[in-house]
Amino acid sequence: MAAECVPEGPDLKEMGDEDVWELINDNRHRISLGVKPCMLIPYLRQARVLTEMDEDEILSSLKLTNRSMRTSHMLDLLRIQGRNGAMALLESLMIHYPALYTQVTGRKPSTEPSGFSGLIKCSDLTEYLVRAVTGMQKELQEARQEASRLGSRCTSLEVELGQTLEQQEEARRLKADQGRMRNNLAAAQHDILKLKDEKCDLYVRYTAAIEERSAANIHCSDLNLQVYQLQFELRKAQTETDFERQRSLKCTTPSETQQLREEISTLRRQLLMAEKFTPAREDILAQDLAEARDGRVELAEQLRCYREENEQLARERRETVEHKECLALQVQKLTLDCEMYQQKSTVIQSQLRELQAERDHAYLSRDEAQAQIARSLAEKDTLRSQLVELQEVFTLRAWGPYRGGPDTPGERKFSWESQGSSSDSLPSSPPPRPRLRRMHAICPDSLRGCSIKSCDITPSSVRSQNVEPPCPESLRRREETLWYNRDSSETAECDALLDNDFVFIPSGNAVEQSVMSPTPSCQSNNSDGLSRASAPPFLLRSRPRAMRITGGRVLTISFQGEALLSQLQVVGGNKTGVFVHQVTEGSAANTVGISSGAQILEVKYEQAQQALRMVLEDSTLEEAMWALGQVRGFCHLSLRPNQDVYEKLLLQLQSGEAMSGDSFYVRVNMSLPGGSQDALTVSCNDILHVTSTRPAGADCSWRASHVHPCQLLDLKTGNLPNYYRAQRLLIRAIEDMSFQPTTLRKAQDKKKTVRIVSTGRQGRNPLWVCVEDSKDKSTGPGDASAPRGCLTLMPYTLVTPHYPPVCRPVLLLPTILGRVLDQKLAEWQGFQLCEPELLSSSEHAARLQRSEVLEECEQGGQRCYTLQSVERVMKQGTHCVLPLGLDCVRRLHRAEIFPIIIFIGHSKCRARKLKSKLQRQGWSEEQLLECSRSEESLLDKLPCLYRSVSPDSWYDKTTLLTTLRSIIWEEQKKIVWVEPDLW
Repeated sequence: MAAECVPEGPDLKEMGDEDVWELINDNRHRISLGVKPCMLIPYLRQARVLTEMDEDEILSSLKLTNRSMRTSHMLDLLRIQGRNGAMALLESLMIHYPALYTQVTGRKPSTEPSGFSGLIKCSDLTEYLVRAVTGMQKELQEARQEASRLGSRCTSLEVELGQTLEQQEEARRLKADQGRMRNNLAAAQHDILKLKDEKCDLYVRYTAAIEERSAANIHCSDLNLQVYQLQFELRKAQTETDFERQRSLKCTTPSETQQLREEISTLRRQLLMAEKFTPAREDILAQDLAEARDGRVELAEQLRCYREENEQLARERRETVEHKECLALQVQKLTLDCEMYQQKSTVIQSQLRELQAERDHAYLSRDEAQAQIARSLAEKDTLRSQLVELQEVFTLRAWGPYRGGPDTPGERKFSWESQGSSSDSLPSSPPPRPRLRRMHAICPDSLRGCSIKSCDITPSSVRSQNVEPPCPESLRRREETLWYNRDSSETAECDALLDNDFVFIPSGNAVEQSVMSPTPSCQSNNSDGLSRASAPPFLLRSRPRAMRITGGRVLTISFQGEALLSQLQVVGGNKTGVFVHQVTEGSAANTVGISSGAQILEVKYEQAQQALRMVLEDSTLEEAMWALGQVRGFCHLSLRPNQDVYEKLLLQLQSGEAMSGDSFYVRVNMSLPGGSQDALTVSCNDILHVTSTRPAGADCSWRASHVHPCQLLDLKTGNLPNYYRAQRLLIRAIEDMSFQPTTLRKAQDKKKTVRIVSTGRQGRNPLWVCVEDSKDKSTGPGDASAPRGCLTLMPYTLVTPHYPPVCRPVLLLPTILGRVLDQKLAEWQGFQLCEPELLSSSEHAARLQRSEVLEECEQGGQRCYTLQSVERVMKQGTHCVLPLGLDCVRRLHRAEIFPIIIFIGHSKCRARKLKSKLQRQGWSEEQLLECSRSEESLLDKLPCLYRSVSPDSWYDKTTLLTTLRSIIWEEQKKIVWVEPDLW
């Protein structure tokens, strides 16, 4: 939002030669950087201030290696020509570089004949302008062909991307099937191992039982044999004892002795007979032996069955192992395919980004070409009208005697306000000579002081072939033909030129008269779109950058916008655009034909005698409502019909899929406790997704959600103070911190509550609206982007998500401790230390110019760390350990490389444990603590998040490295949020 006013500088015709050249030399640097000599030389040749030899010397000299040197040499050659060279240079700047002409001279560009010095004749000037327009049309045609080629290329790449996504989905499905088969295989192997263990247990138990049974049988037979022997010995001992007792009691006679001997022999015979096996006993033993043999046969049969089962299980195991190897090969093949598809997808995405950049560049080139063509056409129309009037003057002077006498100066005045041809008032004259014919030119959209209404239009009112200048009614009809349906290809090209962000602003007081007109009307002859008293219009840019024109035609409507928000209601936001939702019946907006579904692109009005413009194409709903609420009086609304997007937005609002048309991500720079039930509790450095800047039932609040750290998913939702209210809370928090005791402040420092971010160099921030009291003094034109009533502290900063590759570089802070730990961290698998490159002097200078040198080695010389060395390590699929400082972060971000930044907190106790390792590197504990304090204060200026390691989480080097490795794995999975560089 800036005032469109340019102060008038001194008159160039009244200035001397030295004054003019002093004015040019003061802006020599600006001219050398912003001017292309090849565009100015044709005009300078036409003005005869440069010769063909001078042109060859400027454009073909080998000593002039760049455009700035060629422009400076051209200025030196023009300096020799004196005042003619200076005036020709300024006139060429006025034609080709009107903005630079305004900056150099302080005057507005003018196409009046009095604005030229007369170095070029009117016919030569017209011929030069025709050639310039023809060249611009060729450039425009080439730009369109390039845009169509890029569009077809983008379409083919989108088809390839779809095929790649389908292949990736198929690979993902195969990977899922592989995982399922792997799980089944693991379960089968587990069951096989379990069966094997059970069978082994059975074999062991069976063998032990057999051995125990045989041992028991042997032991039982031994015991039976011992029992028999003991019984026999016992009987024998008892018999001998009884015999000896009887013999000792009585004296036996020889006959008795003989009798006893016979009895003994008889007993011995009986004993021998008793010792022999009886048939019954033999039968029993034979039966036992048969049973034992049968049991042995059964056991042998069971053993054979077990052996067969074991052999079958061994065969199954071999088959399972072979199947496992086949699956492993398939897994490796699928993994390679997935990696190949990922690489292809990455390449295609990079190509898409390049094509998008080329497309945006082509769009910008197209806009510039359209602006130049429109400017040339406007100047051509003005020059044609001047030429026609001069022809009329010459004709009247030539046929003066036929009218009865010469004309006096007071009888008839020829000016820019003449409406018709003078040929109607002449008497019969000889057949006129062939005159100039108008080309099919267009009149770009202008700031009209009347509302646009539909009426019957004929194509002849626009494409007039007559020499006479058009009347005001014809000019009005031309402006209204912006809605006329042109069928020819030539008029279609004109339509493309109309769909840009340029407007015609009349010079002088015509703007004030058209803007402040209280009763606009299209039917009145005294209130035409272009005032008859105004000079020919010149082209100005309506905003610093081109509008995002996606379709439809832009229509500028002027009406009385007093209390504009009471006349119409708006919906939408920065994601969808701001649309007119309802229009109050009988209001001025309803009278001029504003209806629902029109997208508001821009609003212009006057405040405090200053013309103001607000671009609402990508503004939030809160900002749009504030901007529309500032309108007091006559205003101009730029609208574009976009019914499809409007109806889609209404469906989303009615279904509850969206709360508004706003959607952006912010980084919170302060801690906010959740006071009420619906308030969202946030901490400093949290990432939030703002989905509505004007939630229902919550004034001065936003509707936002926490964001999942690894995915773009909304978590807890609640209300959040809007930018202006949060800014006051931030100021209050800083004041409270300044009045806190030192001990309490140190305790709160452990948990960060405030991050100081300033917009001193940022200008307009897209998240907030400058709320300034109407009684305050307005700032000058140069300070329009930073009013005095605005505070520069930012409670929220806009961030964008980035998805880095698999392995991000690692940067350890503070730098002194990072140099100690980098080598140890690089020894682990998956990490590699970034090595410096040895460059020659020329290559070193070229790398520095391309900003590819991250940091030079401390030893001096040509050894330095470059972007190529970091990318080389990342392509290997490993983490690149950066032995660098904080200065390399922004250089890496420009190359789309986002390192993992880890700051290791220190205390005197922890620094003492690293004393020996610091001394090996030549540092002390005091230097480590000082480096830690200095670099910790710089972390808040980084445009990305970082990870801190508290001193209490590690106690030696080993635990610190283990902690760092786990942190790197966690940070690798997260989304990288990057904010614009505000410093």
